[in-house]
Amino acid sequence: MIYKRQNKNKININPIQAGGILTQDAKKTLIEWGDGYSVCDIWYSGKIDKIENPQIRKFIDEALPKFLGSDIVRIIGGAREGICAIMRAVTKPGDTILIDENKHYTTVLAAEKNDLKVIEVPNSGHPQYKIDVKDYEKLIKKHKPALILLTYPDGNYGNMPDAKKLGEIVSKYNIPYLLNAAYSAGRLPVSLSAINADFIVTSGHKSMASSEPIGILGFRKKWKDILFKKSSFYPDKEIEFLGHYQKGAPMMTLMASFPYVVKRVKNWEEQVEKARWFSAEMENLGFKQLGEKPHNHDLLFFESPQLYKISQKHKDGRFFLYKELKKNGIYGIKPGLTKYFKLSTFAASKQDLQKILKTFEEILRK
Repeated sequence: MIYKRQNKNKININPIQAGGILTQDAKKTLIEWGDGYSVCDIWYSGKIDKIENPQIRKFIDEALPKFLGSDIVRIIGGAREGICAIMRAVTKPGDTILIDENKHYTTVLAAEKNDLKVIEVPNSGHPQYKIDVKDYEKLIKKHKPALILLTYPDGNYGNMPDAKKLGEIVSKYNIPYLLNAAYSAGRLPVSLSAINADFIVTSGHKSMASSEPIGILGFRKKWKDILFKKSSFYPDKEIEFLGHYQKGAPMMTLMASFPYVVKRVKNWEEQVEKARWFSAEMENLGFKQLGEKPHNHDLLFFESPQLYKISQKHKDGRFFLYKELKKNGIYGIKPGLTKYFKLSTFAASKQDLQKILKTFEEILRK
């Protein structure tokens, strides 16, 4: 039986999916390498990162470190796995870590799993919810954290805090600094070395046009011995990565899309301009964009009391917006949301966005 996606070939404004839509090369590669453990047909001495054909070794050792500005990378299951591994490697139970209030929920889960105390740097509250990285410093002095984490951008408002400035602050205190770039690396240029961070985690299926689940962990070579600690029983296996890296279809689609991803990050300013234009047009219709202004990311969060008011009387209730958008070939806003919702302009063309604006206008008029 073939299960078909309802939103295939439709306008996709889902923030989670917008940066992970496969290229044509990646779609062909997915079919070619979709079998379980397909890459292991040509496994070299039990280490996937040593495979030369396809060029997995070169991709891991050369292409990805150059792209992310890191010394070393490892392929992981996703950003959350990288965050958890770093916490486990550089902290001990009972330590305090310092994170931003706009963090992804999995950051807290990773801290709980590693028995760490979490201190949050607060955002500015409604309507911009901004993180001022200068606020990290007084909390560093007060709590002496074992790890600093910044979400860049956050997955709710698309705010872009000053990651480089935080790198300058943290360097004075000799504390490891982790950048969660799940919604940035692959959409826009991000460099660990330029930001002066110690670690960077990314998401291939959110921002690098690959099938899921896959992510990348980049880090400075000074952390190599800690992160690459070997098993006492299996000396060639790295404990933090359970002796393995992500492989098969996720790995191969990540590689297939990579040349395209490298090119598209150079057009990031056009993406920002498109997002700002769309936000202004939505506000002309009566919606209110929350988060930073002027906005610097494709992820946008809107407040929409007028849609919420309609939902109170509509026969479909709070699901009316999802159904109206679906009828017009638009997907990505979660079912049941009317008062607040988020979307991404990343994968949509200007023509697509004009259709979306027209659809919202018609919904309000009806």
